[in-house]
Amino acid sequence: MARTVLNTFRNRGEDISRLEGFSDTAFGFAITLLVVSLAAPTRFAELLQLMRGLPAFAVTFFLVATIWYSQYTFFRRYGLGDFTTVVLNLVLLFVVLFYVYPLKFLFGLVFQPRADAIRDQDVPTLFLIYGVGFAAVSLVLALLSMHAFRHRAQLDLTPWEVFVTRLSIADNVAMMSIGLLSAGLAQVVPAPSTATVAGFAYFSIALPKTIIGTMRGRRARSLVTV
Repeated sequence: MARTVLNTFRNRGEDISRLEGFSDTAFGFAITLLVVSLAAPTRFAELLQLMRGLPAFAVTFFLVATIWYSQYTFFRRYGLGDFTTVVLNLVLLFVVLFYVYPLKFLFGLVFQPRADAIRDQDVPTLFLIYGVGFAAVSLVLALLSMHAFRHRAQLDLTPWEVFVTRLSIADNVAMMSIGLLSAGLAQVVPAPSTATVAGFAYFSIALPKTIIGTMRGRRARSLVTV
C-alpha cells in the first residue's frame, strides 16, 4: 500500500558546536537578567510583589526564547560555521543582550503601569528603542537565512528547502518592517495615543505570519510524494 510522505527539512547540523554552546550561554544570561528578582523573597509582601511581576517575565521570556529557537533552527537546518555566520551570530547575541533591559522595562510598564515610571514625552523614545531592537533582531535573522540561501548549492538544498529558506527571509523582513513601522508611528502620533498606536502596530504581525503559513502549507501539499 502506498504511503504519503510530506516534505521535510533535512538537518545538516546535528552536533552542538562551540559557537552554539557560547550562544546558549549568552541566551541563558539574557534570561537571567529578565528574572523578576534574583533574591528569594523573605516576606509575604515581597512574594506578592514577585508574583505581580510574573506576567511581564513570561512575555519577555517567550520573546527571548523565540529568538533562541530561530537561531537553533538555523544551525540545525544548515550547520554553517563559517566566518560570516560567526559574525552575524555574534551581532545577534549583542542585540539580544543589549535590549534585555528595554524589553523588561517596556513590558513591566504594560503589566504594572506606574505614573512615575515614564513621562509622556519619553514614550516615543521608548518605542523607538524597542522598535529598532525588534527590527535589528529580525534583520540579523534574515541575513543568516540569506547567507544560507547563497550557499544552497553547497548545502545541496532541495527545492522544498530552498522555498522554506526564502519564506524565512520574507518572514524576518516583514517582522523588521513592523518594528520600524511601530517606531515611526511613535514619533508622529501625539500623546496620549502614542503608546496605543505604536503598540497595536505589532498586532499586524498576524498578517504576514498567516500569509507565509498559508503559502508554506500550499507548497507542502503540492510537493507531497507517494
